Amino acid sequence: MKPSATITSSTATLDVVKAPNFVRVTAITIFSFSVITLLYLFPSSPFPSSISFSPSFSITSPQQIKNNASLVSPRPKKTRPPPPPTVGERTGIVDENGAMAEDFVIGEFDPSAMDEFRNLTGGREETSTKEDGKLTRVKYERFRVCEESTRDYIPCLDNVEEIKRLNLSGSLVIYERHCPEEGKRLDCLVPMPKGYKRSIPWPRSRDEVWFSNVPHTRLVEDKGGQNWIALKKDKFVFPGGGTQFIHGADQYLNQISEMVPEIAFGQHTRIALDIGCGVASFGAFLLQRNVTTLSIAPKDVHENQIQFALERGVPAMAAVFSTRRLLYPSQAFDLIHCSRCRIDWTRDDGILILEVNRMLRAGGYFVWAAQPVYKHEENLQEQWKEMQDLTRRICWELVKKEGYIAIWRKPLNNSCYLSRDGGAQPPLCDSNDDPDSVWYVSLRSCITRLPENGYGANVTSWPVRLHYPPDRLQSIRMDATFSRKELFKAESKYWNEIIESYVRAFHWKHMNFRNVMDMRAGFGGFAAALHDLDVDCWVMNVVPVSEFNTLPVIYDRGLIGVMHDWCETFDTYPRTYDLLHAAGLFSAEQKRHKCKVSSIMLEMDRMLRPGGTVYIRDTISVMSELQEIATATRWVCTLRDTGEGPHASWKILTCDKRMP
Repeated sequence: MKPSATITSSTATLDVVKAPNFVRVTAITIFSFSVITLLYLFPSSPFPSSISFSPSFSITSPQQIKNNASLVSPRPKKTRPPPPPTVGERTGIVDENGAMAEDFVIGEFDPSAMDEFRNLTGGREETSTKEDGKLTRVKYERFRVCEESTRDYIPCLDNVEEIKRLNLSGSLVIYERHCPEEGKRLDCLVPMPKGYKRSIPWPRSRDEVWFSNVPHTRLVEDKGGQNWIALKKDKFVFPGGGTQFIHGADQYLNQISEMVPEIAFGQHTRIALDIGCGVASFGAFLLQRNVTTLSIAPKDVHENQIQFALERGVPAMAAVFSTRRLLYPSQAFDLIHCSRCRIDWTRDDGILILEVNRMLRAGGYFVWAAQPVYKHEENLQEQWKEMQDLTRRICWELVKKEGYIAIWRKPLNNSCYLSRDGGAQPPLCDSNDDPDSVWYVSLRSCITRLPENGYGANVTSWPVRLHYPPDRLQSIRMDATFSRKELFKAESKYWNEIIESYVRAFHWKHMNFRNVMDMRAGFGGFAAALHDLDVDCWVMNVVPVSEFNTLPVIYDRGLIGVMHDWCETFDTYPRTYDLLHAAGLFSAEQKRHKCKVSSIMLEMDRMLRPGGTVYIRDTISVMSELQEIATATRWVCTLRDTGEGPHASWKILTCDKRMP
């Protein structure tokens, strides 16, 4: 062969070797032989059967396989067949089609996963502190018992030091909230009166309570002649009278119904507010007409009237008309009642009646029973004329005046307000004023505008409204935009199923729960479930200030509630509630880093009746500390799993405050 021919041949061979097709074919051939060899030597694949490789596996195209068939000659030896696929239990909540499954199995729980999750989300264990880099569990010593003088102590209403400093003697401001500073807050257990007994159960408690539970005779001395209250042996008895209805609340309510049949107690009128309530006989007797009445009064010279109301099992809390908005939303009450409530409604250009107007539902009624309505003394007649003038300027219609009762109706919309003469007083509030903002908000000297879309005015009748998603569900500020009705219904279903299991397993109907508080109420689903399951109680639904303001929805459902910050004490007397319910409250407050968990639990102990129950449903991250504090508070507690099982991230802590 000639040298030139040899060079040409070598060059051609080199070109073939360098060709892309040759490189690919060679690589594929080597890879195929490698896989076949591995499968021959190690027939039991290390991969799960669902994704194991087989001898025929190839990532080449069909055309390449055809072109390279002569180059690939498989080994003649037979390979072992792959092991049969193992079928494991399904551990997810999504089925093979991607849909939510109702039947699923919870997989194994890895405790380290929760710590990992907390690190990712910024969560923290408040039950532990770090000292020199080491994690130490917080321990709580047993809380001491407070002095005997604190047995009726309401910290934010009895802050004598702050009231003296303000030098407001004679002003109603002294009855507003003045909470103790950090370091001066409640750090002990409020004692009970000597001889305290378990409260008389409802409905007997409407008519009689133990003297030893509220050992104060001032009201008997001042109001005994008006049929309010009397002392008989070891009990206080309540004949059902009041200053303006000494012949009994029932007769008085019949008169109101006859004057204005459209009030329709228990249907059109479901939620009422009784201002200056005395011992709350007005609200007590409305309960049998399917009306829930929130009875309010200041802690003044008749300081124990709210305490008597609560001991009777009637919804009540301490509150005063002074310089701040009351802690209820706009359009909350279908009817507002004032019978000799000792409030000058026309003072300061009617600023107090404007607060009533804010809270009164569009089309709702204001019932006033007072001396200016029926007495003819000159000064009283002057007061009546001033009241007539003021109510006319805020567009209230005087529906009926009969005997000592006058009844006005609020308009259904803004048309009357807008048709007033220019410069009419009081003016309409600015459009940017939020009528549902109430926490430490000053009173406004203006007329609260009604929503142009009619929200709040068009609630359905009771009991349909309890489960009908109200229009104001769409106007409250919250994250969800399009799924609010679904969230509303889901919450109701969730609590209904849970409470049904409690009624069945823990016999809640036989535990004499009467005064109940939901400390983080959401849409009020817990309270609605108690009603549906015939637990004979009333519920104070508390919406924490740090969460979405759902109070308008709660009231539109025909329930009652209040805004509150749990870093401060609640405006109620000690030994008020039979059941305190807190779902997710402590983990939510923990994220705020504003107050101690122990402070909230001491407040719970103050509000809880001896013999009462605490029900806490929360994440496992807070349960250890809650158990420590509960022990220090002398509660007897049990930690239970939720219905999701032992590996769920939430637990249930139930505690009893035992009678001594």
